[in-house]
Amino acid sequence: MTVLKISDVTLLFGGLHALSHVDMDIAPGLITSIIGPNGAGKTSLLNCISGFYHPTKGDIHYGERRLTHASPHQVSNLGIARAFQNIELFSGMTVLDNLLLARHRKLRYGFFSALVYHGKASRLEAENRGIVEEVIDFMELEPYRKSVVGNLAYGVQKRVEVARALTLAPDLLLLDEPMAGMTIEEKEDMVRFILDIQKERDTTVVLVEHDLGVVMDISDQIFVLDFGELIGAGRPAQVAANPKVIEAYIGEE
Repeated sequence: MTVLKISDVTLLFGGLHALSHVDMDIAPGLITSIIGPNGAGKTSLLNCISGFYHPTKGDIHYGERRLTHASPHQVSNLGIARAFQNIELFSGMTVLDNLLLARHRKLRYGFFSALVYHGKASRLEAENRGIVEEVIDFMELEPYRKSVVGNLAYGVQKRVEVARALTLAPDLLLLDEPMAGMTIEEKEDMVRFILDIQKERDTTVVLVEHDLGVVMDISDQIFVLDFGELIGAGRPAQVAANPKVIEAYIGEE
């Protein structure tokens, strides 16, 4: 089975090939990692999946839905959420307010319901608050719930970034370097959260990450990009033994 199918995706910026004829089949319920040296096109591919970029050529399908020219909010409506490499939080707001704001697009009531605030409006607000509280507990953010995000340690901010994506209850979670800049202890915590997200929340995870030790330990399948081209794919052991992958990371003697 394939939950996300990327077919012959090419992305051009003028004469620059950010992606060239990339094919990937992402299986449901697994942790799939996309790796490669800096500038390989990993984030560009996530941007194409999440609707921030539209491929110059090729197609992206999520189940039966075509994402190739979908907007970010349309992609989000299908059950796909993303945590960004550069933290995209409101640094002057609290952790709780950031997570509640992420759920705002799920509030489906009109002006008059909001004005009266009884019935549908209060029910939906309570439901959203319950989901946010569950995510705070799941990501162990209770000690920071009232803290201003900009005052938190970088590792905690990265955890809040992942929590923001989780409040949308995604079926497919895109994580763009969630462990970048973390200490060893913070990485260990993030690895545990990613494994729990996959197993306990039955979420398909697509992970872009530079820490090859982490990737090899937790991934079910791996795709390798280099200069926008797919140069390897398979299970961790297969990828680690691929001569093209070794050359891309280490170079020829």
